[in-house]
Amino acid sequence: MKNRYCYLVLAIVLFSLISGCSMARRMPARKPALPEIPSRISRGAGVEPSLTVYDVQTKTTKKMGLEDYVAGVVAGEMENYWPVEALAAQAILARTYVLEFIEDKGGSKYGNADISTDFEEAQAWNPGNINENIKKAVSMTRGKVATYKGGYIKAWFHSHSGGMTATAKEGLNFKESEPPYIKVVKSPDADVGPEGKKTWHATFEKSELSSIIKSKMGQDTGPIDNAAIVERGPSGRATQIKIGKATVNAPDLRIALGSMKMRSTLLTSLRVEGDKVIMEGKGFGHGVGLSQWGANVMAKQGKSPEDIIKYYFKNVDVVKLWK
Repeated sequence: MKNRYCYLVLAIVLFSLISGCSMARRMPARKPALPEIPSRISRGAGVEPSLTVYDVQTKTTKKMGLEDYVAGVVAGEMENYWPVEALAAQAILARTYVLEFIEDKGGSKYGNADISTDFEEAQAWNPGNINENIKKAVSMTRGKVATYKGGYIKAWFHSHSGGMTATAKEGLNFKESEPPYIKVVKSPDADVGPEGKKTWHATFEKSELSSIIKSKMGQDTGPIDNAAIVERGPSGRATQIKIGKATVNAPDLRIALGSMKMRSTLLTSLRVEGDKVIMEGKGFGHGVGLSQWGANVMAKQGKSPEDIIKYYFKNVDVVKLWK
């Protein structure tokens, strides 16, 4: 009797397991929700939108398909000879960026344009660098965007992470809640770098630094006898820096000094020498989201554009909005 009861229990367990497996096989995969194309540029569901783009170089407004705009962005943001999978990841983010930009801001600050080629407002744009490699990258990801729970993500990217990406708050001094899809992740770009350099060095005259902090940040440094990193964020980037008697936000200081000179807030040294303040650091850019150099390395490792996007952004979907 006891054995018969054991066999019965075992049979029920086995039946449950088999039934569960069968149901799992029959259950369809989750289908991500598709975000709406902003009505301002929409030409109908499943149809490529049309953009009005203000060209800051020629000071003219141009009408073009969104995919043509994306090709110019990829050509402006990455080297056109890089692996096509890295260029394709950039294309997905460029496409996402413009759609989220229009949805969030309603359009460009330049007249009635949807977006501009002003990289300070939006993204770099260089259609003269478009080649077959970039055309292929844009074509293979045509209509694809990155989303989180059915909405466009803020498709942040930067040149080089210095080996570790940043949160939005530490890298950009982002004022809103930290987006749930942004994460700090090791990036495979630690051993490569722009112009073959893995580190950067910048020197500022004390008088120059004091003047910039006062005029652009509204703080008086007083005599600059010391400089120190007061706080660091989760990725190790400086978030608060003390220059003389002024304590300033590090990402804001980077913008004030010029992002080509203070290349990142991932500082390895900050010191005063004579009449100069010397900074040394790793990486290039704000460090949030996708590292372009990291994408380059991952593409060479055989990763797909979707793999690259999902490595740098947490729990996102890559969906296709038009054919």
